[in-house]
Amino acid sequence: MPQVPQRLDASAVRAWCDFALRALGRAREEINAINVYPVADGDTGTNLYLTVESAAAAVEAVFAGHAALAGGRAPEGPALADVVHAMAHGALIGARGNSGTILAQLLRGMAQVLAADSDATHTDGQGLGLALRRAADAARQAVVHPVEGTVLTVASAAADAAFGAEGDCGAVARAAYEGARAALAATPGQLAVLERAGVVDAGGRGLVAVLGALVETFTGEAPAASAVPVLAGHARVGAGPDAMEPHARVDAAVTEPLEEVGECADGTPAPDEGGPAFEVIYLLEAEDAAVARLRDRLDGLGDSLVVVGGDGLWNVHVHVDDAGAAVEAGVEAGRPYRIRITHFGLDDAHTAGAGSRPVRERAERAVVAVVPGEGLAGLYTEAGATTVLARPGEPPASGELVEAVRRAHAREVVLLPNDAELRHTAAAAAEQARTEGVRVALIPTRSAVQGIAALAVHEPRRRFDEDVVAMTSAAGATRYAEVEVAERQSWTMAGICQAGDILGLIEGDVAVIGSDITATAEAVLNRMLAAGGEMVTLVLGDDAPDTIAAHLEARVRESYLAVDTVVYRGGRQGALLLIGVE
Repeated sequence: MPQVPQRLDASAVRAWCDFALRALGRAREEINAINVYPVADGDTGTNLYLTVESAAAAVEAVFAGHAALAGGRAPEGPALADVVHAMAHGALIGARGNSGTILAQLLRGMAQVLAADSDATHTDGQGLGLALRRAADAARQAVVHPVEGTVLTVASAAADAAFGAEGDCGAVARAAYEGARAALAATPGQLAVLERAGVVDAGGRGLVAVLGALVETFTGEAPAASAVPVLAGHARVGAGPDAMEPHARVDAAVTEPLEEVGECADGTPAPDEGGPAFEVIYLLEAEDAAVARLRDRLDGLGDSLVVVGGDGLWNVHVHVDDAGAAVEAGVEAGRPYRIRITHFGLDDAHTAGAGSRPVRERAERAVVAVVPGEGLAGLYTEAGATTVLARPGEPPASGELVEAVRRAHAREVVLLPNDAELRHTAAAAAEQARTEGVRVALIPTRSAVQGIAALAVHEPRRRFDEDVVAMTSAAGATRYAEVEVAERQSWTMAGICQAGDILGLIEGDVAVIGSDITATAEAVLNRMLAAGGEMVTLVLGDDAPDTIAAHLEARVRESYLAVDTVVYRGGRQGALLLIGVE
């Protein structure tokens, strides 16, 4: 048996995230199949998986950053506080759906305990129990109208069991798991919609999987999956030699009674009976006082309202009939972004094929692109692409790219990651989309300016292979650079830089270190054009000087007579300036 952690440290949190992601990956379809509350849209397992995937990616980024700073010299990893904060933040920005949003708040509650004061105070079994107690309380407070028989009930039961347990982290984690499992089995008796469908709560089932991963982290042994209830009064489906029959019973239990399902998170009717038609989710930058007013405003617009987060960043989830009003409320409170609006009637997995609405015809071909700023998102959208916004420090997970491919609703998709760090994420998304019957070509663009070049030659009427070759050639013929501010002292290919220095990176390597943005950008542009070029693309970030575009355009006109220049506004894209030379 591999060595397991004896205390709750940074490595244990990392292992937990990894085990939880695997557990949810295995249980995802099962959880989707029993998802009847608050809306029977068959996506709870997927939403929980995407939420944990985002949390795990944030944790891995902390470990990678620590290793890069240490240069392989430091024997110890990052601090527990840094890792749990990253876990909570990753879950917050990646939270999907009702259950994913609540899970994000559970992780945030744990982080508040584990990162408090000193690491040593909360790294034993007692500390884990305190963290689980705080997690359950925080999640319940985030839901405007809590309902029993849901993931909140399961979380509370886990916290009660853990708080009363004695022993090390493994003993406390197992107590929490067993308490959650017992509470999950009882959910059909607490919520009529579950009892009618003959299933347990899907969100609670997902939390049991996450707590099972916590047990595996500290004991090295995963709890038996066959012991997890799924059907009301039954053990887990799919266990043992008669797995096919229970699976059939789950499908029947979920799909046949749906016409009777009539409740949402606060007891209001589900969409099929006149309830809210839209799910609205967005991240929000706002002050606490503004968020309190937002809660009241959204509570009057709809139901299933969950607002999680803090310290100026929030994740808002609500079911409403007027999606525009929900977004406008966010605008009044602060700055909403990553806005996702889902119409239950159009995408509900359980109403598909009902014949009440025409099925939208698939397009023949589409382009899906990751873009680093709102300005470029608008540019790509105008060119016909489906975009995924990657904000600074918040790279999209593979699940977000898969969702974008689904939104594109095309038989053939060209995927542009526009970032060298996203190549593996994009490859995983492409592979997943292919299993769903979509023909996907991944063009390994490493910058948004390469994506612009590829999109410029995109021709949907060409044969797919010919179009991909043309786009790949255009992207490959575009050299790229960016100008940004150094965050800390570091060794680079151009020497040692200090925090606050202006860096000019060409093809990902630091080529120029300067103190002036415009001068550094000009030096980078001169180096790139020294090798030739016909077209210069400049994408300005919000923090770029107002005069930089005019200065660089004039420089190109004076020194490179046959070269054209085009300028775009990228918005909050991270880099001060992106440069492309074709």
